[in-house]
Amino acid sequence: MTSLALMFLSSFVDSEAIEAQGLFAFLSIGAVSLFVVFLPLVTWIDKRHKERVAFYKAETLRRITEASGEGAKAAIELMREESRMEQIKIYEGLKLGGLICIGVGAALVIFLHAQTASDPHAPYLVGLIPGFIGVALLVYVYALAGKYEAGPKA
Repeated sequence: MTSLALMFLSSFVDSEAIEAQGLFAFLSIGAVSLFVVFLPLVTWIDKRHKERVAFYKAETLRRITEASGEGAKAAIELMREESRMEQIKIYEGLKLGGLICIGVGAALVIFLHAQTASDPHAPYLVGLIPGFIGVALLVYVYALAGKYEAGPKA
């Protein structure tokens, strides 16, 4: 059906222009469907998952505290351990982000210097920007951020 329409329109207009318009229409519809359908759906699924996790966590803590006299201490210790593990995860993410930024900055300096070696005013030092951002992340993690506990307190 579409080939018949293209054949009919090709007698009036260039066929390459019509094919380009078809590609544009396809990509436009794809982009709209991505933002209108996919992203809200993924957000909704993620919120439902977080609600379920919070509900089961609260239910587990309630049952632990009701089980015995030591339950309250165990629940508090469990909450501390979860908080500590969350903090460790954040610090490890910052370390990884810092290393990635330093790597991207170094690669950008090398690439831009190789591409513009003959130009004395080459902008290859632009690669230092992500490099210094990575250094700042690592300085924060290792020097400025509060230390997390190595293990549970006895």
